[in-house]
Amino acid sequence: MESKLAKKSIEQGLKQLAKSSFIVFIIIFLSKFLTYFYRIIIARCFGPEIYGIFSLAVMVVGLFVAISSLGLSQGLLRYISFYRGRKEEKKARYLFRIVLVVLFFSSIISGAILFLTAETIAINLFHSPGLVLFLKIFSFLVPCLIFLDVFLSIIRAFEKISWYSFILNFFQNAAKLVFLGLLILIGIKETSIALSYFLGVLVTCIAAYLFCRYKISQIFLSYNLSSKEKVEIRKEVFSYSWPFIFSGIVASLFYWVDSFFIGYFYGPLEVGFYNAAIPLVALFAIAPEIFMQLFFPLVTKEYSRKRMPVVKELSKQTSKWIFLLNLPLFMIVFLFPGAIINLMFGSAYLPAENALRILSISGFLSGVLGLSTSLISMVGKSKLILYSLIITTLVNIILNYFLVKEYGIDGAAFSTAISLLLFTAILLWQAKKHTHFIPLRRKLINIFFISLIPLRLLIFLKQLIPINILSAILLGIFFILTYILSIYLFRGLDENDYGILRAFILKAKPKKRV
Repeated sequence: MESKLAKKSIEQGLKQLAKSSFIVFIIIFLSKFLTYFYRIIIARCFGPEIYGIFSLAVMVVGLFVAISSLGLSQGLLRYISFYRGRKEEKKARYLFRIVLVVLFFSSIISGAILFLTAETIAINLFHSPGLVLFLKIFSFLVPCLIFLDVFLSIIRAFEKISWYSFILNFFQNAAKLVFLGLLILIGIKETSIALSYFLGVLVTCIAAYLFCRYKISQIFLSYNLSSKEKVEIRKEVFSYSWPFIFSGIVASLFYWVDSFFIGYFYGPLEVGFYNAAIPLVALFAIAPEIFMQLFFPLVTKEYSRKRMPVVKELSKQTSKWIFLLNLPLFMIVFLFPGAIINLMFGSAYLPAENALRILSISGFLSGVLGLSTSLISMVGKSKLILYSLIITTLVNIILNYFLVKEYGIDGAAFSTAISLLLFTAILLWQAKKHTHFIPLRRKLINIFFISLIPLRLLIFLKQLIPINILSAILLGIFFILTYILSIYLFRGLDENDYGILRAFILKAKPKKRV
């Protein structure tokens, strides 16, 4: 009876992932197009130096947000999912209310500090007077970004994944792009970048609030809990959340330390070159994002019901889907980094070619193994994520200090790739220790060897055909088609895979009108 219940839960979970993933896939695909178009306009219209200043400003505001958010958005996501699994809605409402109050004060203080220290940070740290205005405008972003995170966490915890993805990915990026275009048209120059970014986040925050207010209105209802229950909730949630204060800071340092050292040793121009590679490596986050938005609240709810076999099966199947989607992308990026950079950002950014190739390795592997972070958060071991981040960030800082000075942006890419792989390996080991399984299927080995068939064909054709933008696109299409055919012919798919394909087809198929 128990095994039948587990099987039914697995089937329901996979169907849920399939249904949400189709919509999320479309939204993320469109959002990435908007994101890259936004960055391409900045990169091409204003040049590498201004693009580098913009990237540094995003890095700094990200650090301030990580500090002032106090890790409470992550706490909201886990515990509201947890309380919903146990049908303890009153606790969820109280938690939401107390988090709003705490973050209101912390975000205002953090934004004020950034505004007052903008000149010191820009000139003394990055030797860039042009960064001052960006930081002052971005200081008003701090409260907006923090409350946006809160409302998005609520939407995600209630498993409204299509709306979560629409607001975060599509609406926000579309708003930034529209504001940038309007501000450029009315004659505002470099300032249009900072203003469009701020206005895009502001209207997205308002949209997320309105959705919560009218579509998840139960979260705003009264809670009527005893003082003892309130104390227990605060103690439990803050105990889980406080490591994320430092995790957010360290994570910001981890992902921006390369830009920091490039800016410190060289300047905004080289930061601009390097940040042509970073958004392209972010392509490897598309596949995890398709599934992970629902994966974490889903497995947390199953964990609260003590259904570990369900968690195990969902984890293994999700990692396989991510692997299937990211493997051909990795091979294309690794073989044609220069053509991809030229296509997206222009020939001026070709110095980032080797950096993109190096970063693609860590981007691919960390994408496939990234479920470990969610599993560790699921069991409530948030401190382990913090400790792992501290260790690997220190490694990243040391490597960047020595390698950036010697090898420039290639040294930064190598440092970050090594550190990210180390971080992923540590989390994988910790996830195995606390859940007693590794979220990987043996079938991945077969899929890898199957993919060598289309890869060999691609390498053969690459030697015969001169590489330019058009030929790279055609070769990429040819490779993906032969990859799909090889996976099908050599049985790289199982019944769960065919189940999700059927769900995609049914979701995409137009309904007949009666």
